[in-house]
Amino acid sequence: MSNHVLPAFITDERLVELYKQMWLIRYFDEKVDQFFAKGMIHGTTHLCVGQEATAAGSIAVLQEKDKITSTHRGHGHCIAKGATVDRMMAELFGKVTGYCKGKGGSMHIADVEKGNLGANGIVGGGIPLAVGAALTSKMKNEGYVVLCFFGDGAANEGSFHESLNLASIWDLPVVFICENNQYGMSGSVKEMFNIENIADRAQAYGIPGKVIDGNDMLEVMNTVYEAVEHARSGKGPVLIEAKTYRWKGHSKSDAKKYRTREEEQEWRKKDPIKRFKEYLIDKGVLTEEKAEQLREEAFQEIEDAVKFAENSPEPSVDTLLEDVYA
Repeated sequence: MSNHVLPAFITDERLVELYKQMWLIRYFDEKVDQFFAKGMIHGTTHLCVGQEATAAGSIAVLQEKDKITSTHRGHGHCIAKGATVDRMMAELFGKVTGYCKGKGGSMHIADVEKGNLGANGIVGGGIPLAVGAALTSKMKNEGYVVLCFFGDGAANEGSFHESLNLASIWDLPVVFICENNQYGMSGSVKEMFNIENIADRAQAYGIPGKVIDGNDMLEVMNTVYEAVEHARSGKGPVLIEAKTYRWKGHSKSDAKKYRTREEEQEWRKKDPIKRFKEYLIDKGVLTEEKAEQLREEAFQEIEDAVKFAENSPEPSVDTLLEDVYA
């Protein structure tokens, strides 16, 4: 792990909470994976197993009033922004106790009260929404920053370029975080970009661009914190590219034939949870026993969330057109 000095508000106690949160994110998605395989959850799903540090680390440095926009691979962002796993699980099960009363599902989960403006089924769809929210913050002088998550694939969408340009010329309080997990669906970044780093595109818009190890929890927290404070102080947006890797396929129907098992093993050695645990034990914040206890607690919380979802009522047919915009 990198030897960064963390922001003062990230106490040892908070670090321990974040370690457990990373396990919550992983176990949530692994459980969802099982249910999709059994046909117990419908639609599709995109899992962020292996990418826990970009979600947990980035959102850990935000203030409560700050907002995020998420992606179709957004369960981790949702948990990190303070959502409860029982209501999230209920949402995926299509139950009325879910965040969107079971109507949003995996790709459109939102928790506006906590500042999560929503996951998005459209690649790059959340980027203009983040810019709009940041414009609101600036025009109404509300002082919040928007963290905008998107994948490497979205960086080739028109919405990415238009949004960065507007955010730049208007000095908006938004931090763009590209979770580069090396593949847009089944296409490698090596085939989709003619540049080494997606963050290099920041130069074209006159804003700072940073490349980080997205599996290094400390580097994520520090870089995002600096970017958030830069944006909050009126200096405009920052583009951060976090290099990471998704352990699972693009979606539930992906057999991952486009990448080698050797590559997958190499990335598994860079497991962000394992690296963070080693750092915390080395720092004396955690013991092996305490780490194991936290992992078990996270596992149990997900089991309890499943029970909650299974025991929740189905929506009645007469509510079909409620809460749906046309």
